[in-house]
Amino acid sequence: MQIGAHTSIAKSAGPYDGVANAVHLQSEIGGTCGQIFTHSPQVWQDPDLGDEEAGTFREVTGEADIGPWVIHASYLVNLCTPKDDLREKSVASMQAEVDAADALGIEFVNVHLGAHTGAGVEGGLDNAASALDDLDVPDGVTVLVESDAGSGTKLGDEFEHLAAVREKTDLDIQFCLDTAHMFAAGYDLSSPEAVDETVAEFDEVVGLEDLRCIHLNDSVHACGTNKDEHAHLGEGEIGEDGVRAVLNHEGWRDVPFVLETPNEPSEGKGFAYDIQTAREWRE
Repeated sequence: MQIGAHTSIAKSAGPYDGVANAVHLQSEIGGTCGQIFTHSPQVWQDPDLGDEEAGTFREVTGEADIGPWVIHASYLVNLCTPKDDLREKSVASMQAEVDAADALGIEFVNVHLGAHTGAGVEGGLDNAASALDDLDVPDGVTVLVESDAGSGTKLGDEFEHLAAVREKTDLDIQFCLDTAHMFAAGYDLSSPEAVDETVAEFDEVVGLEDLRCIHLNDSVHACGTNKDEHAHLGEGEIGEDGVRAVLNHEGWRDVPFVLETPNEPSEGKGFAYDIQTAREWRE
């Protein structure tokens, strides 16, 4: 099983000068794959990666035999927006991320569709496809569109949205599913039977062959609430039975799992705790 967590690239997080610290932290928690932000996800900022820093990341991640890695795009990116200025910023930010992925030797850049903010579902999906079409994605890098919890005018909470964007764009996109997001969006994962149904629906609508990453999170809130708040594995509304079923389902058990659970190592429940829990529950 490939499992890891979203780890920090901060200079204070390890012995390296930047992004390679994510590899150091991943090794410390026992992760075998992982995810990073290249900068603060709350601001418009391009990745600041020099050749030496990128080379160190490639070298260290190769030595540690950790991968695949995923870059998570900025939270400010909104591919569905009808606003020209926000669209321009979103496309520029995504271009910088796929270029950073190329420099780092990272396979995937993960992004949410965003909110249509009045353009309507079809208009928002058209906008997202058009924004993706404007990207010049390097060979060896793939954009992953992530499922969303929904709320307001956000898109991506329905599997049909993911399939529609793939149909509308010329870019060869693939997908990331977040268990907490799916659950919040109304796809039940709380029992083996429910997981069977949800996996079958995703396979029918989108196709398991295009699933490249799963964000493995329990959910603080109930199914269908559209509330996105993550819990430690087995300690939320998905629960132990559901998480066990997710980890062991034949349809996606070979897909890398990346944790975005609370990281509270001082309380004994950091990423290492959830990684160990997942490994114990894997059959």
